[in-house]
Amino acid sequence: MATLAGRFFQPERQPDRLSGTERAQSLDRWIFVVMAAWFILIVLGGFVPDAIMKVGLVEAGKRPPFPIAMHVHAVAMGSFMLLLLTQSVLMATGRRELHMRLGMVAFAFVPLLVVIGFILAPTMYHQVSDALPSAPPTARPQLQKGLLVLDNILLAQINAGILFALFMTMALRARTVNSGLHKRMIFLATAMPLPAAIARMTWLPNNFPASPLGNDFWLLVALSPLFLWDVIRNRRVHEAYIIWFAIYAPCAVLVDAVWDKPWWHSTARAIMGV
Repeated sequence: MATLAGRFFQPERQPDRLSGTERAQSLDRWIFVVMAAWFILIVLGGFVPDAIMKVGLVEAGKRPPFPIAMHVHAVAMGSFMLLLLTQSVLMATGRRELHMRLGMVAFAFVPLLVVIGFILAPTMYHQVSDALPSAPPTARPQLQKGLLVLDNILLAQINAGILFALFMTMALRARTVNSGLHKRMIFLATAMPLPAAIARMTWLPNNFPASPLGNDFWLLVALSPLFLWDVIRNRRVHEAYIIWFAIYAPCAVLVDAVWDKPWWHSTARAIMGV
């Protein structure tokens, strides 16, 4: 893994054979635009129905109002997804200089998203834990069950937040020396929060929240169009996927091993100060 990581800051040794060259066809230029739109569709498909349902519960007085941190997170994440789409369109239409200038925004967005995410997680957790002591006896079992789920979700959020920051840092540092790794790692990093939307698609076959593996599977499915395009068009597995998988897979195995273990529930409560 260290050998692979050492290649981030070296010039691209094996550039794309078709994409980014004069021989590139329409799909080669626009695959990243398609992927950005696909990511946005996944986010909307997961969060919009869930938000509509929860707004109804808030209006009915069956759940507390959304905290400010959630609104800030939604706006920031939505803005980042639109930035990803805009940047992809700029490169597809040949406006590289504007793409590079606008890319400086990402340097502010990435730490902002990580900070907001780590503020939102305890905020949502304490909404349930703080309501538990004063809840009527009939509601307490459901809240206690919900708190167990939140313990596990906290684990997934920590993993996603760390990997998002790590992969995005790799992508940004490679932007001037390895454009192939840069653009792919941007998308691989952006995919890290997608399980939050995938988990809300209750119509998908999934074993979440009993296990995180269903979300891992659907995340790979979500990334498969870009991966398959690369393999077919460039006739090789790009190093970005090898590096990403070498880091992501062990983390996924570790999260699954820790998931729902009694000691993790105790650890999560200690982290949250409950």
